[in-house]
Amino acid sequence: MARADFRFTHPMRVRWAEVDRQGIVFNAHYLMYFDVGITEYWRASGFPYPEGLVDHGSDLYVVKATVEYHRSAEYDDEMEVCVRVARIGRSSMVFAIEIHRGPDHLVSGEVVYVNADPATRKSASVPVSLREAITRFEGRDPSA
Repeated sequence: MARADFRFTHPMRVRWAEVDRQGIVFNAHYLMYFDVGITEYWRASGFPYPEGLVDHGSDLYVVKATVEYHRSAEYDDEMEVCVRVARIGRSSMVFAIEIHRGPDHLVSGEVVYVNADPATRKSASVPVSLREAITRFEGRDPSA
């Protein structure tokens, strides 16, 4: 995916606690970077997460996360976490994520969420208000 395909980016800096003995980011931390990026995406989009889903009687649950490593980030690197909603289905949504350090594409991944009723954990339709907020923010309809 081209970097220009992402309308949202969030800056981060690698902290000492996130690197391993070799001085590179320990692989599991990239999922934390994804989570921070998605949290900031919600904030930037104007959709009140999690309140907007709780008011609808649902919440999002991660069902799949993938990480593809291209290059290593190192201690004190300044990175950009690029986030977009790639697709919204009836009850699921897919976030596409890339992490860049300057011109270097470090990591690609995706996080798949299913919208569900918290009491039963059974899938539920993605609320219209969420679809509309994402479509406005992305400038495109991710369900198409």
